[in-house]
Amino acid sequence: MLNLLNDPSQFRAWVQKQGWWGGVAFVGMMALQIVVAAIPGEPLEIAAGYAFGAAEGTLLCLLGAAIGGAIVFGFVRRYGSRAVEVFFPREKIDSLRIFRDERRLEAGLFVIFLFPGTPKDLLTYCVGLSHMRLGRWLLISGVGRIPSVITSTIGGDALSMGHYGFAAAVFGVTLALCGLGILVYRRINGAGRKGSGSDGKAADRG
Repeated sequence: MLNLLNDPSQFRAWVQKQGWWGGVAFVGMMALQIVVAAIPGEPLEIAAGYAFGAAEGTLLCLLGAAIGGAIVFGFVRRYGSRAVEVFFPREKIDSLRIFRDERRLEAGLFVIFLFPGTPKDLLTYCVGLSHMRLGRWLLISGVGRIPSVITSTIGGDALSMGHYGFAAAVFGVTLALCGLGILVYRRINGAGRKGSGSDGKAADRG
């Protein structure tokens, strides 16, 4: 899959050859990327913009991410922290102080998901250890993903039309937002209160 995505023009030709099944296959790829946290998401999002255009590519990315997120959520609810530790070491899980104050958890996750470059895969797995409901989580993560996804799909769409200067500008802005996102994540995650009544719940469930 990654070899195919490394050549966006080849990926677009493959999608066009598949007809409407190409869109279905891409949604499956995006869902797989969410489930298998080791697969990077950015190449998929750029390829989506290249093959489907910015608007359709963004919708397909968000649909696939929602399906993958629901699978991960159910998997973690069923198997607990053991499911998270398949992809992330225990110290990474324990470092997420944002889960120690569930009164601020939803707002914090939403802000973090607005920025590219933040550890969305880790948070997607660990949210299943919290008390958040699935529908609420899919709404927060789905809306929150839009800015970071759309920058990638717009860049991919620009590349497909040969607008290389505009694509470079988009990716430059994305890179700057990544740096800002890392700072925002550190600020929000560092604000988790050690004395909160929900301290340790995310790490102890399962």
